[in-house]
Amino acid sequence: MSVNVNTVYQRVLAITNKEQRGYITPQEFNTMANQAQLDIFEQYFYDLNQFARLPGNSTEYSDMLDILEEKISLFEKQSSLGAYDTSHYNLPTDLYRIGSVIYNNNVSGTIIAIEAEQINQKEWLYIQKSPLSKPTDSFPIYIKNQDGLKVYGAAEITADNAINCNYIKQPTPVTWAANATVGTYNDSASTHFELHKSEETELVVKILALGGLVLKDPQLYQIGSAEDVKNVQQEKA
Repeated sequence: MSVNVNTVYQRVLAITNKEQRGYITPQEFNTMANQAQLDIFEQYFYDLNQFARLPGNSTEYSDMLDILEEKISLFEKQSSLGAYDTSHYNLPTDLYRIGSVIYNNNVSGTIIAIEAEQINQKEWLYIQKSPLSKPTDSFPIYIKNQDGLKVYGAAEITADNAINCNYIKQPTPVTWAANATVGTYNDSASTHFELHKSEETELVVKILALGGLVLKDPQLYQIGSAEDVKNVQQEKA
């Protein structure tokens, strides 16, 4: 389902060299490829918010919400947060956006998974003043900060593997690698795009636009940018 990094690189080279615009080195390509991948990836969440406000359709393969959710699903992961350092649970190192936080409540030897509710620090101050609103093991809460998560049931939860986290991971950095001796493509040392296969054309277009800046070719930048705008308009029409 992923996009082959060599396929994209060869297409970019073919287009830029056709008009003798210049050569894009592997190092330059890797930098631009990662920027393009992040641009497309981050746009998913803005588009998801936009299309969620619009009526969908009953067509099996063209509902935009379904298409976006399929693309985002490639980055969905679950992790058990077992590393607790007396102040918080550490979040996964590849975290992009957190989803649900699950408390694995052990009730007489039976594990009952309960989704915790997120609150902020100010809300926690008010909750502690009211016995009726305090969290319990059946209704846990959590607070997220830059260090990680604090989770509270009847008391602060600190047990290893008591907390699971569903989240969206960051895309793995892209690398086009060459064989050291002959300089040809080395698939085993390369890292492909993690984006959905359907994003192959969009990646080429975005990298071409960035390549126009690297090669100081305004025409190439304009062509790539115009094609990118056209694709966006088609998707949101």
